[in-house]
Amino acid sequence: MDYLIGISLAVAACGVAALVGFDRERGFYPIMLIVISTYYVLFAVTGGDSEALLDESLIAVAFVGAAVTGFRSSLWIVVAALAGHGIFDFAHHQFVRNDGVPVWWPGFCLGFDIVAALCLGALLLKRSELDADKGVGKQGP
Repeated sequence: MDYLIGISLAVAACGVAALVGFDRERGFYPIMLIVISTYYVLFAVTGGDSEALLDESLIAVAFVGAAVTGFRSSLWIVVAALAGHGIFDFAHHQFVRNDGVPVWWPGFCLGFDIVAALCLGALLLKRSELDADKGVGKQGP
C-alpha cells in the first residue's frame, strides 16, 4: 500500500505540475529532489539521534549537490538522482539507523521517487523530440 500511495501522489504531483506549467521551469524537478532528500534529516531530528542526523545530512548534501549540478548542466542528472534516491529508499535501513523514519516511508518514497524520475525523463525526451522537429541544433536552412 505504501508503494501505491507514493506512486499515486507522484502521478498527481507531476500531473498537476504539467497541467499548470510548473514543469516548464527548469528548477521544478531539482527543487523536488532537494525537498525529497531532506525528509530523512527531518526524521533524524524527530528521532532525536545525533549520529543519524549527521549521516542523513551528509547523504542529503550529496543529493542536493546532484540537484544543483543537474539544474546547471543537464536535467538527466536529476532523473538519475531521483531514481537513485528511490533505490536508496529501498536500502536505506542497511546504511543508516534512523528510528525517526516511519515504517511506511521507504516504500512510499521509493514509489514517489521512481515515478518522478520517469515523469522528468519523459518530459526531457518529449522536449528533445520537439526540438528535433523544430530543427533546433541542425545546421543549414
